[in-house]
Amino acid sequence: MDRLNKTLMAVWTAAGFAYLLLPLIFVVWMSFFSNEIPYLPPQGYTLDWYAAAFTRGRFAESFMFSLYVALIATALGLAVSVPATIALRHARSRLAGSIVQLLTAPLIVPTIVIGAGIYVTLVMFEIATSWPVVGSLWALGLAHVLMTIPWCVRLLLANLASVDGSIEEAAASLGASPLATLFKVTLPLIWSGVVAAGLFSFVVSFGNIELSLFLVAPGSTTLPIAILQYLEWKLDPTVAAVSVAQIALIAAGLLIADRYVKLTRVV
Repeated sequence: MDRLNKTLMAVWTAAGFAYLLLPLIFVVWMSFFSNEIPYLPPQGYTLDWYAAAFTRGRFAESFMFSLYVALIATALGLAVSVPATIALRHARSRLAGSIVQLLTAPLIVPTIVIGAGIYVTLVMFEIATSWPVVGSLWALGLAHVLMTIPWCVRLLLANLASVDGSIEEAAASLGASPLATLFKVTLPLIWSGVVAAGLFSFVVSFGNIELSLFLVAPGSTTLPIAILQYLEWKLDPTVAAVSVAQIALIAAGLLIADRYVKLTRVV
């Protein structure tokens, strides 16, 4: 009976993974179709759609815009999260746990709700001050920072949990100043976590679409939005090729991040 239950569980697990991966497999397969209008079975296979994807100005510009926003969000997110998590680790206050919950709170709120709230706030701020903030690059970047901070905090806290605090205490007892201990002991010990947090933050920002839909300015689109807009008017393997390139970039970032900090510890 136990063997039958294990077999059934394995079958259901395999079926679940197959159900989740089937759309991804189909998108990858479709990106190699030679016919412009996708249908089964395809006439043949080609790599021309990948060349077309990178030569189209819309996708190339949106890719660079997404890259720029993701780099800004990653840098600012790390600048906030690294000192915050180190301070929280050494905090003796009862508020430390509440602060951690506050920093990770965006994870429990749907991204589209956050995007709508930020947009309404920016509109009200612009009406009150006459500052052109709606659709600005820095507003979009700061909004993406809001999404990167929770993941940075979780990854860094998971990494700091494995650091032996006696090493820092030993450095301090030998005369090292707090700054020297931070830069010569603590940061080198958690450097793998910092790298993983940066890579994961980049992935979260680069692939975000819900938040960006509310905050991008006319004429400036991120890559996920460019894909969505392209699908409104045309469906050919070009968009599949762009999607595969985006999936490959995100998957590479996640695999590298998992190399430094096991993502199963934080997700």
